[in-house]
Amino acid sequence: MYSEIWIPSSLDGTEQPSLFFRADSAEKRPLLVGLHTWSFDRFNQVKALGEQAEKYGFNLLLPEFRGPNLTTNPHCTEACASVYARQDIVDAVEYICKTENVDCGNIFLMGSSGGGHMALMMAAYRPKLFRAVTSFVPITDLSKWVTENKNYSEHIIACCSGSEEEMRKRSPISYLDEIAQANVKVFHGKYDDSVPVTQSICFFNEMMKRHPDASVYLDIFDGGHETDMATAFHWIMTQYKKTGRTKVTG
Repeated sequence: MYSEIWIPSSLDGTEQPSLFFRADSAEKRPLLVGLHTWSFDRFNQVKALGEQAEKYGFNLLLPEFRGPNLTTNPHCTEACASVYARQDIVDAVEYICKTENVDCGNIFLMGSSGGGHMALMMAAYRPKLFRAVTSFVPITDLSKWVTENKNYSEHIIACCSGSEEEMRKRSPISYLDEIAQANVKVFHGKYDDSVPVTQSICFFNEMMKRHPDASVYLDIFDGGHETDMATAFHWIMTQYKKTGRTKVTG
């Protein structure tokens, strides 16, 4: 069962909702922060991430961060990785760390699609807050995506008030220096027909040009616009409990 919590925004004072699943443990347990996809809200990941959090004994926080990135959201300009949306996630994490039995040295962030976009934006906004960031099939450049997927172009334009500069400000590829300070793995399906795999490839290539030693990784998998929870949590667990590798010889 989850608890619904309302947390005042440290930027505008509005009460912003999140869902919280408490780990069944008397010991401090890690916190997984799960981000909803482009067109949905905080309830979007209840089943998928709730099952994984229960399996691994993680606390789970599902913030709203101003709702879906759609024209139907009357506050859409405050959604889509605005500074308000980003700060809502920080405010929620800080609140949970103060009020719950959480191992705040082990906070993990995960999102897919629009949530993957937001995960990378949070890696830029607070690169040291998260032990590891998992981003599946993310949008990394809104200016490109507005021409690549006509089904979402009107929503991108609405969220960004029709401004190319706003699209730039809300695109992870604009924050390579900041994201290079985080620990990030991007997963993208080779045959993604919603967010082209080139979004992640271009992001990664630019990152490697500028910061070749950054802890930023790319996994191109045999699939489309989808998330593999087993793969996602394998990565998270390798970062939670570091395991050694065997060197290959000859």
